[in-house]
Amino acid sequence: MTTNWTGPDLIYTTSNGTRIYVQKGGKSDFDFKVRYQEPGKNKRTPQHIHLIIDLYMKKVGNKELTMRLVDHLIKDVILKVRPSMENPPALQVFSPDHIWPFQDLDAYGEYSVEFLLVVGELIIIQEKTNYPYGTMTERLFRSFRDEKDIFSVVSTATFRGRK
Repeated sequence: MTTNWTGPDLIYTTSNGTRIYVQKGGKSDFDFKVRYQEPGKNKRTPQHIHLIIDLYMKKVGNKELTMRLVDHLIKDVILKVRPSMENPPALQVFSPDHIWPFQDLDAYGEYSVEFLLVVGELIIIQEKTNYPYGTMTERLFRSFRDEKDIFSVVSTATFRGRK
């Protein structure tokens, strides 16, 4: 089934005005790319490595709370979202109530917890849409959570597949 959807479509706007979009990708009929635009800046495409580096910065500031956030991402997001069969995709588990338990982490790193939760979920939906049995994102967050050496975690975050 081929669709005519191309996007970009606004999915969410964070409390600081960062707009999170999706647009058509090329891997499947329901593939999409995640993009964001901070106020006054150009659009960017978030990648796994950006999220992991931010989590490392948050971990330095508050290790216990960062690990609870990663547990939330694994148990309440990665293990619950399903592939998307609609264009544009919709958030499946995110609720603004998920932000406040981790809000103190906003003092560390580049991204807000709100941003990480929304973008993280969209990236996970994207992976499950294109690779229903893929586990790269889950392995990445579990490696971070299990405190594997930084080289292994970063290597997983920057993996691009076979060429």
